[in-house]
Parts: sequence; structure tokens; C-alpha cells
Amino acid sequence: MVFVRTTPPRPVDVTAVFPELAPLARPAIRLHPRPGSPSVRDSSVGGPLLWPAEEPWPHCEDSHLHRDSGFRRSPAEVRLDRRRRARLHQDPRGPEFTPEEEALRERNAEARGERLDAGPPWPADRPVPLLPVAQLYLRDVPLLRPPGQADLLQVLWCPYDHYPHYKPATALFWRSAAEVVDILATPPEPFEADWEGYVPEPCLLAPETVTEYPRSLDLSPEMRQAVNDWSRWQAADVGVDSAYAEYPEEFYDGNLADAPGWKVGGWPPWDRTDPSPRYCGVCEALMVPLLTIASFEWDGGERRGWAPYEDQAAAYAAGHRAGQSPAQPTKVEVGSTDNMQLYVCPTSPEHPHTDLIQ
Repeated sequence: MVFVRTTPPRPVDVTAVFPELAPLARPAIRLHPRPGSPSVRDSSVGGPLLWPAEEPWPHCEDSHLHRDSGFRRSPAEVRLDRRRRARLHQDPRGPEFTPEEEALRERNAEARGERLDAGPPWPADRPVPLLPVAQLYLRDVPLLRPPGQADLLQVLWCPYDHYPHYKPATALFWRSAAEVVDILATPPEPFEADWEGYVPEPCLLAPETVTEYPRSLDLSPEMRQAVNDWSRWQAADVGVDSAYAEYPEEFYDGNLADAPGWKVGGWPPWDRTDPSPRYCGVCEALMVPLLTIASFEWDGGERRGWAPYEDQAAAYAAGHRAGQSPAQPTKVEVGSTDNMQLYVCPTSPEHPHTDLIQ
């Protein structure tokens, strides 16, 4: 399936109001994941990976003894329940489980050696297979800047909260797609997930390049003061609603700075905290944003204006209910419906990456 998503032009040309921001422009690629059936040859979120058959599948070696979410469902059960809920949304009078759903539910339980009326045993001392989060080909996402001859980035995570920051542990793999001859047909899956938001729904991508500017928190004190000066906006006569007169930086942050949603590159989406620069643990270089894993592609308020043209009917008609919103196509939910940002070293992408919930 080939599809496109198109971000509407920003309501104001921010460099016409603040020419000093022009040098701070950065390209970003909005990935626009949407539910589909990706193959190993596709860029995807939550899809199958082009993984060499001879290469061991990565596992998380943590003990997970601290884990106590009470969720206790396998990825297969999460996906089954999502399909069932979608069916019941379309047909509220339908059966709670169709015969096919009941059979799959029982097979999943039998495969895990459990009864449907009992919680599964907790294998605390067993390594946990990682779950695919994203697969990005350089041909689709040219901002990746991989090391050497690599042209493929694969991102996986352990679907359990890891302390002390209560987030999945992530792993990055760079590889050359042409070197993968025999493909691993059936990767192992985790026994269960801490939370259904850690099980991405398979999605195809419609990458789109946009230009971003830093949020006001990332600006110099002088530039932030200028952005918050209502007289500058008035003098530019760009038609910003006077409702923003007291806090014009809210208009800037919501409409003109960084794009929401899954993306590669661009500026960090600071929101929960002040900016927290990340430095490479090997060479101490200032790390740069690689991938933003987003709980939502847009929200129901200020940033709904970032919804692509092709999704605006759904964006303005639907509610913002976690797990049901058209703004949450991947069904991923990290933090308190936040973003997980992955950072890499600009000197060497092979240096260990870091991540941050924001």
C-alpha cells in the first residue's frame, strides 16, 4: 500500500516575525505510521524485522523481579483484544468473543501453559525477548545517517517498565539490508507485557520532511523573551488571535516549533521538564535526536492543527480517548501519554544511545 500524509502549512511564517530564528531551523521526517500489514522489506512501526536467521534474537537480561503491573497479557493477546474491541465498536450487539477469537484465545493460553481463569506464572529469572518497535530504511528516511555501509535501523524494546525511570529498555541495531540473505521467520515474543501500550500495532509509514524550530524552552533567554513579546507579533501583523496576547509563546510552541508524533531528527519535544542535554558516554559529544516514539500523532487541543490534511476529518470529529483515537494509530503509549526520545552520538552512531521520556 502506498499512501501519503501532508502536514498543513504553519499558520504563520515564524521567520517573518522572528528572522533570528532562521539559523535554528532543522529538518525532521514525520513518519506518519498508520495500521497496515508491513513486510520485512518495508519501513514500519511494530512490523516484522529483516533479521538474519543466523543472528541471535536480542533479549533483555534484567531479572524483572520488581515488576508488578497486574497486566499480565502476552503480545498476541493484546493484539487479539484490540481486534475484538474494534469489532465490538463497529457492532456493539455482537458476541463478546467470536468462535475464531475464542479459539485463538485458547491456543494462546495453551501455548503459554496456563488456564484462562488464572494468571500466568512469572518467569522472573528468564531473559525476555525484545519486541520490534520500528524498522527504518535509509531510502525512506534519509536523515538517519547510519554508520559505514548500513542502510537500515531496527529499534526494539523490552515491554516492561525498567527502574528508576519507569520506561521500556530500548536497543538499536544498524545493518546493511543487502547482507541479510536468510531471514529469521519466527522471532520469539515476550511471555507478557507490562502494559498494552508497550505492544506496537503493525503500521506502514508515509515519511514526510518538515522544518522545525526549537520550543521556547530551548531558546536563549533573549530569544525566548522576544517570542513572548506580544508587541513583536502585533508589529508583524500576521493575524495571531489576541487570546494569546498574555502568553504568545503558547501559540509559538503549539503551532510553529516542533512537530508532534513519530519522527526522525528535528528538535526535542520538551514539555514535562526543562531541556536536559544528553552527552555521549564514550566521547562526551552532545547527542542529537534520532527517533521520537510518540503516544499521539496530534492532540485534541492546540496541536491538532498538525494533523495531516488526509486525517483532519477524523481529527476534528473524534475524541481523544487513549487507545481509540485516530491520533494513536500505533497504540503505543509511553509515560503519561508522553514521548520517548532516542538520542545518538553525532560523532559515531555506533556509540551507545540513550533515551528519555518527555
